[in-house]
Amino acid sequence: MKVTLDLDRLLAEGKISQSEYDRLLRFSARDTGSLAFNLLVASGVIAVSCGLLAILPSPYTAITVGLVTSAFGIALGFVNPKRWKILSVVSTLTGALLLGGGIISIGEGSPASFVIVAAIYVLAGCAARSGLLVSLAILALASSLGARTGYQHAMYFLGINKPGATVMVFFFMAIFLYQLSKVLPYEFKRLAIIASRTSVFVVNFGFWIGSLWGDRWGTLALPRGLFAIGWAVALLATGIWAVFRNKRWVVNTIAAFGGIHFYTQWFERLGATPVSVVGAGLCAIIAAVGLRSLNKRMLQ
Repeated sequence: MKVTLDLDRLLAEGKISQSEYDRLLRFSARDTGSLAFNLLVASGVIAVSCGLLAILPSPYTAITVGLVTSAFGIALGFVNPKRWKILSVVSTLTGALLLGGGIISIGEGSPASFVIVAAIYVLAGCAARSGLLVSLAILALASSLGARTGYQHAMYFLGINKPGATVMVFFFMAIFLYQLSKVLPYEFKRLAIIASRTSVFVVNFGFWIGSLWGDRWGTLALPRGLFAIGWAVALLATGIWAVFRNKRWVVNTIAAFGGIHFYTQWFERLGATPVSVVGAGLCAIIAAVGLRSLNKRMLQ
């Protein structure tokens, strides 16, 4: 467990003695020096990796450098995880990203390449205890089903080719990972919860796109109204469960996506008129006050 203390304030208030202050300050100085050294070496690892890729710009270079960098990071994590934690995580993360990029490039963005990359990110994330990597693994799986993002000048895009399949797959994925977290050791429990929460985001994105465009499974058409109603029911049911289980993260996430759902359907149906904007604003204020009261009650 990590605790942050304001030593100067504690000393001024007389809650610690001068000897305790000096002793804690020595621990802090030692950790700060170790952190600075780790960050400096990690910056060097990133620079060398990017430099090699620039000299020999090919997917195979990315895969080779990625493998070596990841192996270096994982080895450090096993040799002395306390001393080299940051360097280990940064090296493993950098290597995994290079490796994943090379595989996707060779596979030309095929679903199989994204599945392979997801598996690599899971393994590297568990080895480095990296929540970012396991989260990226979930996003890579979503990409294998056609999820994608894009950017043009001053515009961002979110695309999901199969919103129905995305909702179903990641709905069960979120439940499975949450249940799995209950039986895992703490360090892996945290990773499972992060992956589960990322799956929740993907489920909501699938509902969002489906509520705008619908979906089609072969000859079966899934109208956008079905997604809109299903999303509302799922948000309501999950929100009720979260309140009774005191899951504040879930409550706040449901509230955020509930607001997105409400505004999406509101302006899709009513358009952006002065009256609709005022009505939406009033609803937002009421929802914000309600959410604040609910959070206070859950804290108590």
